[in-house]
Amino acid sequence: MLHFKNVTIIGVGLIGGSLARVLKAKKLADEITGAGRGRETLERARELGVIDRIVPGPAQAVKDADLVVLAPPVGAFERIARSIGPKMKHGAILTDVGSVKGKLVTLIEGLLPSGVHYVPGHPIAGKETSGVSEASATLFRGAKCILTPTHKTDGNALAAVKTLWQSAGAHVLEMEPDMHDRVFAAVSHLPHVAAYAMVCAVAELKTDSEDYITFSGGGFRDFTRIAAGSPEMWRDICLMNRKNVLEMIDRYQFSLNMIKRAIRSEDAGKIEKLFRSASDVRKGLS
Repeated sequence: MLHFKNVTIIGVGLIGGSLARVLKAKKLADEITGAGRGRETLERARELGVIDRIVPGPAQAVKDADLVVLAPPVGAFERIARSIGPKMKHGAILTDVGSVKGKLVTLIEGLLPSGVHYVPGHPIAGKETSGVSEASATLFRGAKCILTPTHKTDGNALAAVKTLWQSAGAHVLEMEPDMHDRVFAAVSHLPHVAAYAMVCAVAELKTDSEDYITFSGGGFRDFTRIAAGSPEMWRDICLMNRKNVLEMIDRYQFSLNMIKRAIRSEDAGKIEKLFRSASDVRKGLS
């Protein structure tokens, strides 16, 4: 049976906090320590019962941990891994919830001492709002969680992390790290870029007395909902997966240009064909 004596979560926001709630709800940990940059956030997490104790410095917080979860913005992963690696005990497991894998997985593996086991992970779950106050033990139910093990990944550690996510209600899949980054540049990173771009395109437009955006209805709000996410997090994701993100932006621009040309030439048949093709694919999504 899966059980951890001490768990440390570095970055107790929506995802890290929700995983902590799962650990408590399922009685999978005796004690959960929170660490991170913001004392106010950590205090709030303790008040909410998400964590049991606070150790602000990650290196100090991991000393006795059986499981360490990296859940800050991915841009901080390398710095934190460098600081905590030498402090983690033999046999401990390090996992993460980052949206970028690829070369970052190899880098982190190289920073950890022998006997510390790294299992990279990425739960495909979230909300348009962030922060520990939004954390929920049900956030991962029915969601996918991608694990990206390498030939260096310890089998027992992989099994433990897989069981943890299954306990959270997630459907666990395994994927090669570089393939993960190509896939999620298309289905996650590009949509966020497009949502931010849409808001930027409309934000400064106004009538004589009203901003255009005040007239937005369900379509605009649904399309741009994810633009309310953490700018810091999505900045890091775009920079760390920039090759794949740029490739997907090029593909998106190509699609937009096809539609643009059809509209400009008043080619009603072409417009309908392009829209119908996209509509049929979208209807196939559950």
